[in-house]
Amino acid sequence: MKKIFISPSVLSADFTRLEQECKSLEKCGADWIHCDVMDGNFVPNITFGIPVIRSMRRCVVLPLDVHLMIDAPERYVEQFADAGADIITFHIEATKNVSQTLKLIHSCGKKAGISVKPNTPVGALTPYRGMFDMVLVMSVEPGFGGQQFIPSSLDKIRRAKQLFPNVLVEVDGGINADNVKQVVEAGADVIVAGSSIFGEQDRKSAIDRLRNAR
Repeated sequence: MKKIFISPSVLSADFTRLEQECKSLEKCGADWIHCDVMDGNFVPNITFGIPVIRSMRRCVVLPLDVHLMIDAPERYVEQFADAGADIITFHIEATKNVSQTLKLIHSCGKKAGISVKPNTPVGALTPYRGMFDMVLVMSVEPGFGGQQFIPSSLDKIRRAKQLFPNVLVEVDGGINADNVKQVVEAGADVIVAGSSIFGEQDRKSAIDRLRNAR
C-alpha cells in the first residue's frame, strides 16, 4: 500500500499562536506543512510571505510545502528557498517562464512542484515532463479556504497520474473524511487539508482518518 502524505494548510490555523499550531501538527503526525502564499493579484486574497516561512522554519523540522499563488513566482524563488521552503510549487498560469522557474527551484536544492487551476487541463504540463517532482491539482478555485471540492477534479487527478506516473500528485481544496477515499483512489499521493484538520479537537485523529480512509 502506497504512503499517503498529509500536508495540513496553515491557512486555517490560528495565526496568533502560529508556533504552537505548527508544533501541534508535528506532534499529531502530519508529514508536511502546507503554506499558501497569495499576493492579491494572481488570486483575490493576500496571506503571508517570506518572513512567516522563515519563522515557521525555526519552529519545526517538518518539510515546508510552499504553494506560491503569486504572479511571476520566479522573482521570489531564491528568497523562499533561503527562508526554509523544502518544496516550492507555482502555477503554470502565473508565469511565462515555466522551464526557467523549475530549473531555478532545483538549482536552489529544492523540490519543484507545478500547479493547475480547475479550468486548466493537466495536459498543459506535458511540455515540462521530467522537470518537476510534483503536480498540484487544485480542486477548488485558489484564493480562499473552506470551499467545496469540485467533483470533476477526480478526472484531473486520474489524468495527472496517467501522464506523470513518476511524480507525486498533490490535491488541494475541499478535502475531508467524506471524500478523501475517492481522491486517493483517483491517484492522489499528497492530501492538503485545512479546516478538516484545524477545525477538529483531535487533530491526530483527523490526520489519521485522512491518511487511512482507503
